[in-house]
Amino acid sequence: MMTPSEEDFELELRSLPGVMSVGVGHRENGDVEKVTLFVRGQDPEAVRAVALQVASLYYPTAAVLVEDANRAPADRQGATARVALVRTDFNVHDGVSEVHLNLAGRVGIGRSGSGPLVGGAEATLIALRELGYDIPFFLVAVNNISTVRGWPVVVTLHSMSNAGDRIGIAQSDGELESAAKATLDALNRYLSSVDSDRI
Repeated sequence: MMTPSEEDFELELRSLPGVMSVGVGHRENGDVEKVTLFVRGQDPEAVRAVALQVASLYYPTAAVLVEDANRAPADRQGATARVALVRTDFNVHDGVSEVHLNLAGRVGIGRSGSGPLVGGAEATLIALRELGYDIPFFLVAVNNISTVRGWPVVVTLHSMSNAGDRIGIAQSDGELESAAKATLDALNRYLSSVDSDRI
């Protein structure tokens, strides 16, 4: 389970302009070893410079990698692909949230009619399943919380095998994108542990 300092660290990184998703790698002892940011619409090197400053406050020895979400799948052939949040959209007329994810050039699209907050989390889970993931978790709660930095979204998922809750937190432009990012954050370690042959 994430420590409070690790949650704060990820929240700060997810708040940087253009950051679509954040992955954190750990050493065997649980210490943060590296962090990978996927960005869209920003210069990756400029984002990395700011991310290094943030990392120096929390985990000075952690490596910081920044990849362009639009180019990363093609550039990393043969490497372990990661899910990137490409786009979110909320239709105010029918109340449907839509989430687009990318995995190694494949796009998964999820839709939910539960509004931007809960719908963002539900649509993200649907998009992951469309990409071929077997997600053994169900959505327990999606909440906005008030902090000195704004209104991050916290998503709680529970394991279908009673292995415990997974919690993700993110703050972005609007409830929908925050909920989608928080859902990916909650599943980050699970997704990275799934063998590439299964997806």
